[in-house]
Amino acid sequence: MSARILIVDDLAPNLHLLQVKLSAEYYDVLLAQSGEEALEKIKDERVDLILMDAIMPGMDGFETCRKLKNNPDTYHIPVIMVTALDGTKDRIRGLESGADDFITKPFDDFNLLARVKSLLRLKMVTDQLLSHTGHSLANSRTVVQEIEKRKGRIVVLEDHNKRAQQLTAPLQDIHNFTIATRPEEVVGRKPSDTDLIIVSLTSENFDGLRVCASLKFDHETRNIPVLLVGTPEDENRFVRAYDLGINDTLMRPIEKQELIARVNTQLKRKFYSDALQENFNQDLEMVVADPLTGLGNRRYFERSVAPLFESIEKGEPFSIIVFDIDHFKRVNDILGHDIGDDILKEVATRLVTHMRAIDIVSRYGGEEFMIAMPNTVLDDAMFAADRIRGLIGGTPIYVDGQALSITMSAGVAQVAQGEKLREVFKRADSALYKAKREGRNNVKAATIQKAA
Repeated sequence: MSARILIVDDLAPNLHLLQVKLSAEYYDVLLAQSGEEALEKIKDERVDLILMDAIMPGMDGFETCRKLKNNPDTYHIPVIMVTALDGTKDRIRGLESGADDFITKPFDDFNLLARVKSLLRLKMVTDQLLSHTGHSLANSRTVVQEIEKRKGRIVVLEDHNKRAQQLTAPLQDIHNFTIATRPEEVVGRKPSDTDLIIVSLTSENFDGLRVCASLKFDHETRNIPVLLVGTPEDENRFVRAYDLGINDTLMRPIEKQELIARVNTQLKRKFYSDALQENFNQDLEMVVADPLTGLGNRRYFERSVAPLFESIEKGEPFSIIVFDIDHFKRVNDILGHDIGDDILKEVATRLVTHMRAIDIVSRYGGEEFMIAMPNTVLDDAMFAADRIRGLIGGTPIYVDGQALSITMSAGVAQVAQGEKLREVFKRADSALYKAKREGRNNVKAATIQKAA
């Protein structure tokens, strides 16, 4: 199932223009022509991201956004304001109303899509945490209220003293900050002592984009939000930065209130994610979990999929994917078990990040991972498995500064009526070994099991 985006605009031409652009990128698109209609639609439909016009008759985009962000049920849904307003005050108003980003018409398609993808990545991680903790949105009200009071710990990477002061002066009475002048002071920081990293794109002594890439590929820092600061001439580099995984951008000259608003937006989302993660960690102590990767283990998986076998009788399909890291024994023998463990943790992170919130991801044993995909037929599960295979094989895993190329093979099976887990696992596992025999870095479908 692709991400679902709600477009809110009172003008039909604007709605349909964005609908065409997003549908071409294979997103599911919902439409609403007012703030009131948007709020009603969200009650009945799953929404992963909202693109909303600021100026509409009746309830405008600012008020609609405030209502969304004050409601624990919708707090976690990212909102991008899309508007013809280009004044700084309007951007600040949008951000202070709770919008995660603000983009001005006419906008560049690549810029918009890069921002959309960036926010959807964050939404997927939040959904996964909510799914695994059982922590409902409705009981998040206390969490939402508490994060409004917290001070952030911010690191500013800027080697020009005057520019550093422009960034830190507006924040000094609101948050705690540290100024760093060299990338090595930032890369590898512990998430436990850093809530936001602000990186300058205009330094003469380091490449800001390379720093961002290092931060987002490093296991320690990938979940720390990054705000990139540049000039209007850096527009194309901003788009590239979003592809690397940064969270937001800010243009020079710095406007104090916009800086504060963007910083606060990133910190609130980080604090919310941290609260869910803490809940997740507590829950892991009460279930059988894999201590290395943080995923549920074999027993957890078997318990979690039991209700799905009951849903088969109601005509609701589901499929299972068995992933296995190729040549993993060779990795352990040559590079050592510590690096092998780091690879397992990274693979687990990528699997969780790129699967849906409703999917059940576990480490089934050794280098083998099992994923259950509810409401998914074989063809769709094959597509998902091959997409994940390509993402893992196509992006190096960095361990102790080494770029390691790791591939995975997979076997996929759709569960048939009357089938037991051991039976569907046997079919998927046979498909996995067929993929191994045929060269690895491959996905194979299991033979079809006829209904009993």
